[in-house]
Parts: sequence; structure tokens; C-alpha cells
Amino acid sequence: MSDIKKLLGKKIKYYRELNDLTQEQMAELVGINSRSISLIERGSNFVTAETLTNIAKTLNVSMKKLFDFDEDMFQAADIKEKLFDLINKNEDKIYTIYKIVRGYLE
Repeated sequence: MSDIKKLLGKKIKYYRELNDLTQEQMAELVGINSRSISLIERGSNFVTAETLTNIAKTLNVSMKKLFDFDEDMFQAADIKEKLFDLINKNEDKIYTIYKIVRGYLE
């Protein structure tokens, strides 16, 4: 059961960030406190059906999408997070990083 909570939490966090919402903003829209959002996203708390319905509506996704645990999505999100960490740790090399990425993508 804890695996489902963690996967659901990651999925909720993924869509929250995709919607450019902070935990505080989402909590207000859902009608719960931001600590609860944090616990849900970490997989520490499971949600009631009512709260889950409100989360799905707030994030503009179906309940099915919230429970469709696609590993590729999480890998891409993890890679993106690691890239941002690398960039933040190497700000003095940010222009070089930009040129490499731009050269690769163009």
C-alpha cells in the first residue's frame, strides 16, 4: 500500500508543478492545509475520495490519470531535477552548459 501512496504522491506533485502551483496555492484550491499536501506528495498520507476528487479537479486531470503510473514520466522528471541541480551547482559554467544543450537540441 505504501508504494501506491508514494506513486500517487509523486504523480500529484508532478501535475502540481506542471500547473505551476505551490503547495500552499494547491492546498487553498483543494480546501486542505499545505502540510497535508506535503504529506500526500511524500507518500506519508493517503487521501479521502473527496480530497482526491478535489485534487484531480484542481490539477485538471482525470482520476485515471492520477493512478496511471508511467515510469517514463517519473524518470524524465527525475532527470530534469538532476539537471537543474547540476546547473545550480555550476552557475559559473551556465553559458557553456547552455551552448552544449542548445547545440545538441538544434
